[in-house]
Amino acid sequence: MASATVTSKGQITIPVRVREALGLNAGDRIEFVEIDKGKFAIMAATRSIRELKGMFHDKRRKPVSIEEMNAAIARRASESR
Repeated sequence: MASATVTSKGQITIPVRVREALGLNAGDRIEFVEIDKGKFAIMAATRSIRELKGMFHDKRRKPVSIEEMNAAIARRASESR
């Protein structure tokens, strides 16, 4: 099991084995996710933009043009006044 010591500033050094398993590099962000009372999972919070491609793609919807977006924004803005 990998372990780390908390400094007086609340910082830790993530062991090499854990960094490698998470694919972490200097400057990457991590998230601490509570999975049970007193238990947390450490997850890499950085992803390549390529991994996000198609995540929100819905084949049932047609693409919307910039003009259509601007018209929808203008409609909603005029409704809220």
